[in-house]
Amino acid sequence: MPKIVIAEDEPDIRELIAFTLRFAGFEVVPTSNGAEALDAVRREVPDLIMMDVRMPKMTGYEACRAIKADPKVQHIPVIFLSAKGQEAEIKEGLEAGAEEYLLKPFAPDQLIERVRTILAKYGK
Repeated sequence: MPKIVIAEDEPDIRELIAFTLRFAGFEVVPTSNGAEALDAVRREVPDLIMMDVRMPKMTGYEACRAIKADPKVQHIPVIFLSAKGQEAEIKEGLEAGAEEYLLKPFAPDQLIERVRTILAKYGK
């Protein structure tokens, strides 16, 4: 069962994403900010990481850069989740090392499909 670390500071959104992914058969490790996510990623070594961009303690961009600089976990794909769809933000996310940038709100089936597609690309 693929394991996914989620970093989202809004509890309702975090729970919705976690519920959606668990329902689809994934193991989920929810965290509430970038620093917690980084710790969880290093501890759990998941198959995929989903992060909000704007979070307290450490932004998604900062956490993604730290993950991509760590040889133990740099291979793990990162998906950014954000309500901000400006070209500059998407570019910054992809330059930080993200695999994809999903805009909120998204439909649960759309989320599951993107996750499965990315996991398949990485042989998971």
